[in-house]
Amino acid sequence: MLPDTVHKLPREERFAYARLLAFMARVDNELTVDEMAMFEQRLGTALLSPSQRKSIRNALKTPPPLEECLEGMGEETGRLALRDATMMAAADGTVDDDERAVLHDIVEHFGLASGSVERLLKWASKGYLWMQEGYDILNEISE
Repeated sequence: MLPDTVHKLPREERFAYARLLAFMARVDNELTVDEMAMFEQRLGTALLSPSQRKSIRNALKTPPPLEECLEGMGEETGRLALRDATMMAAADGTVDDDERAVLHDIVEHFGLASGSVERLLKWASKGYLWMQEGYDILNEISE
């Protein structure tokens, strides 16, 4: 799990953050095991109440509009949400055009630096390669 500051955000912003991740999980109309694992991991960092967690899981079935998800976020929450939405988009190994467009919409909404999406996608790719290297090592040492 990433060391993080999501749990330090105001509760309403953590809820908005989680709604955005639910939206992101369904952008390509497909929810893979890898995306679901990433979603659950990041949802855990938000430390939401049981009723809020239930509401967020319902949002996986019927995601709210992107604009509605972004409304309740401050700048710090927006940056963390962009980072985690990027990881979710990359979790299944491909980032399709719709996912990339949403990431750019988030950047635009929060007035973040141009090139943010590309930098974060590169970072996420390196991270997933690092994790795969760990699995490879585990397979090699099991002889």
